[in-house]
Amino acid sequence: MSSNWGTNLKISVFGESHSKSIGVVIDGIPAGKHIDMEQLTFFMSRRSSKGSKYDTPRIEKDFPDIQCGILNSVTCGTPICAIIGNNNTKSKDYETFKNIARPGHADYTGYIRYGGFNDFRGGGHFSGRLTAPLVFAGGICKQILETYGITIAAHIYSIYNIYDTPFDSLNIESNFAKNVSEKFFPVVDDNIGLEMQKCIEHARDNHNSVGGIIECAVIGLPAGLGSPIFEALECKLASIIFGIPSIKGLEFGSGFDITKMYGSESNDSYEYIDNKVHCKTNNNGGIIGGISVGIPIVFRTAIKPTPSISIEQDTIDFKNMTNTKIQVQGRHDPCIVRRAVPCIEAAAAIALMDSILGNSQFLCKLTEDK
Repeated sequence: MSSNWGTNLKISVFGESHSKSIGVVIDGIPAGKHIDMEQLTFFMSRRSSKGSKYDTPRIEKDFPDIQCGILNSVTCGTPICAIIGNNNTKSKDYETFKNIARPGHADYTGYIRYGGFNDFRGGGHFSGRLTAPLVFAGGICKQILETYGITIAAHIYSIYNIYDTPFDSLNIESNFAKNVSEKFFPVVDDNIGLEMQKCIEHARDNHNSVGGIIECAVIGLPAGLGSPIFEALECKLASIIFGIPSIKGLEFGSGFDITKMYGSESNDSYEYIDNKVHCKTNNNGGIIGGISVGIPIVFRTAIKPTPSISIEQDTIDFKNMTNTKIQVQGRHDPCIVRRAVPCIEAAAAIALMDSILGNSQFLCKLTEDK
């Protein structure tokens, strides 16, 4: 099913935006791993709305009710199941539009795919609300990876046409990156962040929305993880990252800009420094041939503007097969990029954990290095 992901680490996400609860089952987490619950709930809180003028007014506590798999903050080695309550829903806001396709949403495609039986309230299973259990699963993986010296951190790279300072793709200090990612508005340059917030506020005041780009870095991952062709690290990361709603693009390293270079410029030349392999550049994002090089993995994701806007738009009534107009009401984010930052980190952590668990030699190396 489309809501299941993974080969060695398997996750199954369930629930809808306005169902009684949402949640996740995680299978494959090794036994004996200590999970800092305070750190986990903080990570999840980064995804939650704070009720600010940059977020949706819908505030959910997102406290995970762990049903099994973790005892006394230690993993049991059995499937982990967590349930997160939906306690602040207003389903009546969607009754008027249950047959009317909101542009940019999955209302029409969901209706066609499921023959009209899909839960239309708040976007149902298509909703960004389903990223809460994803972040729970990713938060667990992120903590385990950190015990091996692997750090995953992201920041807002752009909002509309305003750009933050990018990470140094070769020399990213893990504590610096983590401190950036844990800010309320996670940017490297706080002055640029203020400009971005004004841009979001301007869009909101004009009943509109904006999107942006998130840059993510994986720091401390040794060389040798991944495989060529279909099990490439890029494939593994892309397959789960594109499961996050509103993701419309993904690039590694220099991405599309690498097409503007000569081979002599784009190739990441090697050198030995103190008997260790280093690269002089990181145009390929830390992955060659689908396998980690041993330098930071750097990638960027493009997130579209929030499709729910109150400007009048053309659309259709797909039940009565008529043309109509729509002004989307209800509680919506004028920009979802800030809240998507931990979602990207979580997805990356799950993908890497799945790859590591499938490579016993690499896992042994991580354990020995630790």
